[in-house]
Amino acid sequence: MAANALVMFDKLGGSGLGRWLYSRIICWKAPYFGSIAPSIEALEAGRCVVRLRQRRSIQNHIGSVHAIAMCNAAELAGGMATEVTIPASMRWIPKGMSVRYLKKALGVLHATARVPAITDSSGSQELHALVEVRNAADELVFDADITMWVSAKA
Repeated sequence: MAANALVMFDKLGGSGLGRWLYSRIICWKAPYFGSIAPSIEALEAGRCVVRLRQRRSIQNHIGSVHAIAMCNAAELAGGMATEVTIPASMRWIPKGMSVRYLKKALGVLHATARVPAITDSSGSQELHALVEVRNAADELVFDADITMWVSAKA
């Protein structure tokens, strides 16, 4: 799917409507992500940006974006970045995630994931997707280190 995911984004990602459609397709394939109504804004080898808009359905009791909604956005960004970075002969699954909540998350947020290229694709290994979530003022409100287990496709 790696090549397909990137080829499809390259075709659709040039317009707002195309990014909306691409994001809906990804949420159809992995329905839980739809709960945050994300928009995949950028996708390339090593990097993915997901936009998340504050709205009542993802707020907590103090009126900010819920911590788990940001975890969901981080996993989507990290997963998509991993998907288009690893060789087509490999697959991935999240193995763990450590997060830090740094500031009250309000308004439109952008989760940016960065994933290093694999230098040796001969065996299974851990890969770390580092994700930062920033608000409209470009302030860091959340970060995550997602451990991905990368292995050969069976």
